[in-house]
Formats: sequence, structure tokens, C-alpha cells
Amino acid sequence: MAESKDIPSFSLQGKVVVLYGGTGLLGRALVSALAGAGATLVMTSRDRARSEAIAAEEKALGRSVFPETASLESETELLALRDRVVQAHGRVDGFVFNAAYKQPMKQGWGSPLSEWELSMEVNATGFFAALRAFGDVMAGQGTGGSAVAIASMQGLVGQNPFLYEGTTMFTAPDYFFHKSGMLNLTRYAATHYGPRKVRVNAVAPGGIYNVDKPQAPGFLERFGKMTALGRMADPIEITGAVVFLLSDAATYVTGATLTVDGGYTAR
Repeated sequence: MAESKDIPSFSLQGKVVVLYGGTGLLGRALVSALAGAGATLVMTSRDRARSEAIAAEEKALGRSVFPETASLESETELLALRDRVVQAHGRVDGFVFNAAYKQPMKQGWGSPLSEWELSMEVNATGFFAALRAFGDVMAGQGTGGSAVAIASMQGLVGQNPFLYEGTTMFTAPDYFFHKSGMLNLTRYAATHYGPRKVRVNAVAPGGIYNVDKPQAPGFLERFGKMTALGRMADPIEITGAVVFLLSDAATYVTGATLTVDGGYTAR
């Protein structure tokens, strides 16, 4: 029986965390939450100007945020980013993957295969490449670390066409494919890295309300009826799960999927 210890910390103070995908709806909330929890945060995206603007906003609040750019389509760029992070900060304690091509299959099921292949390049291959690059760093430094994949509740269920009736909204098949695959690769990586003190988990968010570009009223009404809490999430409501999994409060959690969907998948 292990000796009783103090309650583990939910703080990220002193931890170097790399966030891939920090400028979108959820990404911006993750930047604020991770830096606000005390992390030295390296955020990367395709949009260098947007990354620099967000970093400046966070630094004005006294937080440590460093903008970077590296394409997930280039392993050379990805490994160069890894090397810059290690050189600048000495180590990596956490990695969060939140990057994705958003619906490259513009015609859904009838899209050309070239759009499926483009989606695979970033959303599948890119995830594996990034997880391996930073997972290997954490595994090799002796102190371990934590990786968190941002998946989706749609990696756990099939599509629900009812939600989109009367709107132009839809979710393409590649999204379901990638998010479900992300969950099982997370389990694989957890067993691969576990002996070297690296934990790998996934967060599966439900629908997130976009205050700047609100979803169609009919969709919002139907979605609310499908969830136990009766509404979509605010982006910041997803971030607590990520902070928890990166923190010392989750040192015995690995290979898990933490669903943050307002009870959608509970019905």
C-alpha cells in the first residue's frame, strides 16, 4: 500500500507544454487555460500572425506563451520545431494535439478521394507524427510527461442526420474516421510509453457553441434536446479536462478517453 501523500496539484506551474492548434475556437480557449494554469506554453498553428497576436495578449496578462509555426504535412518542419522547443526550454512536460483540417471533404460522402487523402495527411498522419515526435522527447528525458489528444464525441458514435435537418451543416465521414482512430491510437501510445512514465489520454468534446458564428437555430434546438444538460458547450468548459490530464492530479490516468459532451453520449 502506497504511503498517503498530499493532494496532488492541478497546477501546471513549472511545466513546459506544447499545444498544436491554438488559434481556433477551442484552441484559443486552450491557450488561455494552459497558460493561466501556469504552463510555459509553446503554441503552434499555420497562422503565424494570429499566433503572435494571441501570444501578445497572453503575455500582457503575465503569462508565458511562445508562438511557433510548423506544418503537420512536413516531418522535417515538425522535428525542427521539436528541436527548437528543447533547445529553448530544456525539456517537454506536456503535449496537446488540437490541430485538424476542418471538413476538407466539401461534398461529404460524395467528395473526391483527393480530399479524403488530404484529410488523412494532417488529421491521421500528422497526429501520429506529432505524438511520436514529442512523446519520444518526454520518454527520453527520464521524468516522463503527459500527452493529450483532442478527439470528439463523434469518435464514439455514428452521425445523426436529424441534427442537421433544414440546415446546410453536415459532418463529413473523414471526421468520424479520424476521431475514432485517434482514440485507439491514444490507447496504443499509452501502452507504448507507459514504462517510460509518459501518460497518453484523449478528451472527447461534444458540440461547442460559436458565439462569433452561431450555429443554425434549428440545429441548436435539436442539439440541446439530445444532451442531458440541454445546450452546447462554451469553449472554456472543455479546457479543464485538458489541464487535469496534464497536471500531477492525473498521474495514474493513462489510455483513457474523458468525454466532455454535456451528456450527449449518455442518452
